[in-house]
Amino acid sequence: MLQKNKIQLFIIDVDGTMTDGGIYYDENGNELKKFCTKDAAGFFALHEMGVQIMVLTGRKCMSTERRMQELHVEYLFQNIKDKASFIKKFTAEKKINLNCIAYIGDDLNDLQAMNMVGYVACPANSCKEIKQIANYISDVNGGNGAVRDIIEHLLEEEGIWEDIVKKIYISGV
Repeated sequence: MLQKNKIQLFIIDVDGTMTDGGIYYDENGNELKKFCTKDAAGFFALHEMGVQIMVLTGRKCMSTERRMQELHVEYLFQNIKDKASFIKKFTAEKKINLNCIAYIGDDLNDLQAMNMVGYVACPANSCKEIKQIANYISDVNGGNGAVRDIIEHLLEEEGIWEDIVKKIYISGV
């Protein structure tokens, strides 16, 4: 568990954060998304530390559900239009202090919710309003590994990124 920030829950937006923000449709009208595989290392690091992950998005898409299953996300909530109200209710039920939440988002639909939590980060191509409240702005655009960069940055500040990487990827060598 992160000691300095005492983060218990990481909330991550999808479109523009884990993806490039584009919406793709196939010939049958199915919505498709491109996720960056580099972000997985950040998810695995959080799992290794016992930090729970919530993916919270205003859209509903089967490709999001599939990817979050692959990443073993504890909580996936799609089609959430009022993220702030949803988080207030969720944290009250789970008895999670809002200051113990980190949030990665990129656009105005995340702004109110991001203003409620203890740690805020965003991709490089986020809107100016999000950048103004961010504790950390990644140099990486959404959909290109920004989530991993943000998690890596936070864990490097804590001095534990290298140990987590060794434990996950180099154990037994």
